[in-house]
Amino acid sequence: MTLIDRPLTAPDRRTYGFRPRKVLHHFRKLVENKEDTEQVFQIIEATKGKASHAQALQFLQSAEGQQQLRRDIDIPAMLDDHDRWADLPAGSVGQHYMAFMKREGLTAAGLVAESHKWAPPEELPQDQTQWYYDRLRDTHDLFHILSGYGRDALGEASLLGFSYSQNHNNGLLFIGYAGARQIKKVSGTKAPLYASIREGQRNGKAATKIAHQDIDALMRENLEEARARLGIREPRIYRECLAILEREGYQRDDLSLNAGAAAAA
Repeated sequence: MTLIDRPLTAPDRRTYGFRPRKVLHHFRKLVENKEDTEQVFQIIEATKGKASHAQALQFLQSAEGQQQLRRDIDIPAMLDDHDRWADLPAGSVGQHYMAFMKREGLTAAGLVAESHKWAPPEELPQDQTQWYYDRLRDTHDLFHILSGYGRDALGEASLLGFSYSQNHNNGLLFIGYAGARQIKKVSGTKAPLYASIREGQRNGKAATKIAHQDIDALMRENLEEARARLGIREPRIYRECLAILEREGYQRDDLSLNAGAAAAA
């Protein structure tokens, strides 16, 4: 069955809404092992409610969504095909993306593999809604590039605030604020960490939905022009916080936060 022939929402798909006991159970496990990305996916699933589902349906039934469904591009394979982007000019989204992924030792396929540890594809509903949720996952590292939030602890937490406003999953906001609290606990910093999360929320709300874009075309745009077109604002409070943390003597790797948290967005 081709993607366009799949049901919009499979009969076996369930939308539970917020399940606090499940969230706390998996959050405790995440605190015990901050590299256990499976717990992040569990939290995201336990907080995926009606707002996320409604946004998925709205996009899938739009002309833009229907066009993307018919194209059915394998986004991780496309993003990891660096030869495809080799001739892009300096300053393009794609050039920034490739430099970021190489510097961080990341691949789009690696994130997919992590998500499959939690839920193998054959166990997920075979519907167009799942394709949409996968698209949110697969565009995560483009969120980093376009939003300006780094992979430092506060950057990941602030990006979760941004992603919450884009994707409407309460789990993202929960982990974001929990991450800021952890940074505050570890460092005792005077930086306005929670304000950085709130700034991420505002910036994500003001911006056009990144996951709804034609990703191939987006990669070829100039980064600053893409940010302007999408209405993405500068993360000024986040950068202010980084400057304060640096003056206090902290470097990127000094503060603990699971980098997989935002990756599950």
